[in-house]
Amino acid sequence: MEARSKRKEKTGIVVSDSMEKTIVVRLDRTTKHALYNRVISKSTKVMAHDEKKEAKVGDKVRIEETRPLSKNKRWRLVEVLK
Repeated sequence: MEARSKRKEKTGIVVSDSMEKTIVVRLDRTTKHALYNRVISKSTKVMAHDEKKEAKVGDKVRIEETRPLSKNKRWRLVEVLK
């Protein structure tokens, strides 16, 4: 169980659930602009494995890093928060 806790966990919003057992999750973050020192928001989209097909578009979900499941899938769904 020790190795289980070292995996990265992130929360994001589901933007697509049209694939079979796969969801696309948008991860939002804020960062400071290098030159202008303004706080800007950036987002990254990742594919996550959803075995039971329980997440729908607009849901807030928690995902966890896992072994490569396909060409683009490196995350799996832990739970649906909202």
